[in-house]
Amino acid sequence: MTQTLGMVTVVVRDYDEAIAYYTRQLGFGLLEDTLLTPHKRWVVVRPSGAGGASLLLAKASDDSQRSAIGRQTGGRVFLFLYTDDFDRDYALYQKRGVQFLEQPRREGYGTVAVFADLYGNRWDLIGPAADDGPLER
Repeated sequence: MTQTLGMVTVVVRDYDEAIAYYTRQLGFGLLEDTLLTPHKRWVVVRPSGAGGASLLLAKASDDSQRSAIGRQTGGRVFLFLYTDDFDRDYALYQKRGVQFLEQPRREGYGTVAVFADLYGNRWDLIGPAADDGPLER
């Protein structure tokens, strides 16, 4: 059996502000933005040049969902973004105003720095060690 993780939902305040952040600050591609109802859209973004999982940007529809915005994993790192050039992307993200919560550090699996997205979700930006590839944590 072959399986692939296709999408992960990120709960957001507003579709358009989320699209702007993920496409402008992080440089993701907008794969789909389809109106489903007058208040609901199907919005999918993915890192440019990548296959693999995408993010479904889902606008919070009630107080319970709004309370989860930015804290979908209780403050832990939520998403792991691998890059083929850590220094390039770290510098680009700094220039674009991405909020890094720490300085880059070397780990056995590569170079990593934690950043917060528009909503406060924590991400690891990871440049895998040259001969290791992405590692599971």
